[in-house]
Amino acid sequence: MSPHPDTPRSDGRIGPGPGLGEGLPGAGRARPAPGPAYVLTEDTPVYVISVAAELSGLHPQTLRQYDRLGLVCPDRTAGRGRRYSARDIQQLREVQRLSQDEGINLAGIKRIIELENQVTALQSRVAELVDALEGAAATLQQREAAVHASYRRDLVPYQQVQQSSALVVWRPKR
Repeated sequence: MSPHPDTPRSDGRIGPGPGLGEGLPGAGRARPAPGPAYVLTEDTPVYVISVAAELSGLHPQTLRQYDRLGLVCPDRTAGRGRRYSARDIQQLREVQRLSQDEGINLAGIKRIIELENQVTALQSRVAELVDALEGAAATLQQREAAVHASYRRDLVPYQQVQQSSALVVWRPKR
């Protein structure tokens, strides 16, 4: 190993000598990165009430009151402690905005939240039905194409002859 971290080494690089694992068979190969045990989403409950209160700009007692009223219902731990998600923090801010800036009482805010949740659920259901309809239409088109492909090509399609009132006289050549 080089005596000083900034002195040149025998291989021309600057810094200390071989590190842990360097020069060993298999060294230098990329190791697979360990995957996370779980994925954090905006619905993952991670914030305790004190952190959620600070992030939302509200007092912890206000968060408890909103929970009792059913405005923002955080998840609970096994010990009954509240755990707020990023979505809960966003909803706390929205409740505060509606209350302070718009002058809406808490009962009105609760009704607004219920209606917004209902609209979201209905939009999700409409999307499911549209997907199902598109799938059924695709299946119908495939079946129709299969029927058309099964037609015999040596048959002549029947076409209805139109009746006319014209008189045709035939005279054979003699």
